Order: sequence, then C-alpha cells, then structure tokens
Amino acid sequence: MEEIRVHPRSSASERRATAEAGANIALTKYWGNADADLRIPANDSVSITLDRTRTVTTVALRPDLPEDEVTVDGRPLTGPARERASRHLDLLRERAGISWRARVVSRNNFPAGAGIAASASGFAALTLAGAAALGLDLSPRDLSLLARRGSGSAARSVFGGFVLLHTGARDEDAFAEPLYGPDWWDVRDLIVIVSRAEKAVPSSEGHHLAPTSALHRARLARVTELNRQLLDALARRDFTALGQAAEEDALLMHAVMMTSRPSLIYWLPETLAVIRRVQAWREEGFPAYFTIDAGPNVHILTLPAFADRLQADLRAMPGVQDVISCRPGPGASIIPNPVE
Repeated sequence: MEEIRVHPRSSASERRATAEAGANIALTKYWGNADADLRIPANDSVSITLDRTRTVTTVALRPDLPEDEVTVDGRPLTGPARERASRHLDLLRERAGISWRARVVSRNNFPAGAGIAASASGFAALTLAGAAALGLDLSPRDLSLLARRGSGSAARSVFGGFVLLHTGARDEDAFAEPLYGPDWWDVRDLIVIVSRAEKAVPSSEGHHLAPTSALHRARLARVTELNRQLLDALARRDFTALGQAAEEDALLMHAVMMTSRPSLIYWLPETLAVIRRVQAWREEGFPAYFTIDAGPNVHILTLPAFADRLQADLRAMPGVQDVISCRPGPGASIIPNPVE
C-alpha cells in the first residue's frame, strides 16, 4: 500500500491540517449496503481516482468552539449534512482522545451533489485532514476504513489510480486497496455535465432503497462476475473488456434505481442523448463506453488518441454544459495551503 504522510500545524489554541482528494469513477458500482450504519457496501467495487475533480478541505480544531462549523463551497452546512460531517469527526476525535470542535472549510472544483462523487473526495479529504490535525498516526488501510464510515465510496478516494473496495462481514474487513498506480494505464474519462443541480435524492438515501428493487439481488450476483472481468481487463489493459463491464454494471445499477420503491430516475433527456451518441460512436469504430453514477451526468471512457475528437463532438451537443477530461490521478494527500 502507498504511504500517506501527515504534517499538521498545531499550537495551544489550534490544531490544523489541509488535505486534497480526488473524486473517483466506479467501474463497478457501490449501490446498497450490507450494513447501513457502518456503510459497508453490499458488493466489491472497482474504481479510478481522477486527476481533475478534486476537493480541498481544511480542518482547524479549537478548544473555544462550542460546535463544529462546516462550510462547503462557500455555503455553511446545517441540519443532517452538518451532523453527518460532525459524526465523522467524532470517530477521529474518539481515537485521539481529544474533544475540541472543528471549523471545516471545503472546496470542490467540480459540481457537488450532481453525481460526480463529491462525497467520495469530500470525506476522503475530511478523514485525512482530520486525522492529521488530531495527530493520529494511521495506516492507509485505517484511513480507508474510516473514510468509508463517512461515505462508502470515499474509501476508494484515499488511494490513487485503480482501486478495489472490499465488502465484508465486519467493519475491519470493508476497506479499499490500490490495484495499480495512476501511470498503469492512460484511460481517459470525459465527464459530460448536463446538469449542475443537486439531485433531489442523495446517494445515502438511495442505498437504503436498493433492496426494495426486485433486481437488486440479481445485480449483486452479476457484479461478482463483472468484477472478475474488470480485474482481468485491467491486468491485460484490455479496453474493450473494461468498457463493456463498466457499461453493463452502470445499466444494471440504474435498473435497480428505477425499480426501487419509490423509483429513482436520475437521467435527463440530455443523459439519454449522450448515451445514444456513445453507441453511435462505437458503430463508427470509436472506442467509447459510458458509465453513470447516481445522477444525470455521464462519464465516457475512451483512449487518449480519441479524447479530443470526442470531447469536441460532445461540446457541440445541445444541453451539454461542460466536459471535464480526466485521467487516473493521485490519492489523498496533505497539502500546505489551507482553504479559507
């Protein structure tokens, strides 16, 4: 496992650290929990941590704060969102034996709450910054375990490159581990933004609905084989096999969402238009496959030689607001400059 070094700043009146983490795109998805309280995923999943969708978070612990204060992208969190972040910090404070409350400031360079895994990068960065500020000496595996308690997919964003998240019967068994570093394979992910709006039903609520779908167990049975195919495709750098497995699982996950009670339909007309464009490209001989997380925005997997051409075509499509071109990126790390 890769080493994560922490270098906090501390004084008698403040303990502070800043961390950066990348969002990840799941090639096989985490959808549904084996244990909702511990956020243990119902299945293993494989992902790519991305280089250009990043979250930077500063945690400043002070003895004079009456409660935690959390600001994300300039907006103070209140209610359940703030409580979720505060509970996560409690896990770290309990380990450190320190009760100081925290002022947390976090910024994303991509739309949050729109199905681009901001909770993954956000809780990975919060875990690392919080641990560093508290002076905790944690292994990468422990950081991954703790990040998972905030957001299941955050366990994967602790690491860079290609990552596997394990499910497990116990808390200590459900952790992520790096498969290959960012330089293993220059796969491109074109994130097609068709909406910046926060989704009405967040993923944390959608996970609870997954078992209400008659398709949930069938997908879990199938994803075991898809993971085997993905691991083989990564080892051999077989792009067609990787794309086919990722696309199939994305459709299976959204089928579960659409057949849950109540149903979750995250797609917009523009989402379907991008899907059809990808299918048309393949008929024309372009290597392109889509995958979609819990939201309307589409990730298109392709190879470097085709990325510029496909990106130009996407930008010309009605309803496409932006395209973010990503490649495999680094894992979470402590950085020197705080977010103010």
